[in-house]
Amino acid sequence: MTASERRGTALILASFGLGLLLTLLPLPHWAAEYRPQWVTLVLIFWVLSVPRRVGVFAAFAAGLVLDVVTGTVLGQHALTLSVVGFLAVELRQRILPFPAWQQALSVWVLLLVERLLSLWILGATGQPTPSLDYWVPTVIGMLLWPWLLASLESLRERFGPA
Repeated sequence: MTASERRGTALILASFGLGLLLTLLPLPHWAAEYRPQWVTLVLIFWVLSVPRRVGVFAAFAAGLVLDVVTGTVLGQHALTLSVVGFLAVELRQRILPFPAWQQALSVWVLLLVERLLSLWILGATGQPTPSLDYWVPTVIGMLLWPWLLASLESLRERFGPA
């Protein structure tokens, strides 16, 4: 592994670590309901940017880590992130030609898929159905996408994987 590949791997792992940290960061009770799906957003970025290095397996691993750290049903995030990773890989060529604000709409659909699968798992495990606020983080993630895209793209160009 070359030095460039090591830096790229370190950047990918650091961005997933930051997404995990932002997911675990304590927020006031009223704001916790609106926390964006940080790990999912980071996953979508890396799958769209370097699909040969970050794909479904990386999504599954990130989902397992997220399951363990957040204390959810083991496999819940692993399943949802794997599906989102697969869809992002499949739709990559259709998403990338568009500007960031139009990509945000596609990202919103991927975030909705993640939330819908999570809702299905919540229902299957007998947990109560969440309120309509459950869907707000998808809109916040969509609005954050252009800034997240610009930030991670500049880091990728400076340090990252090819």
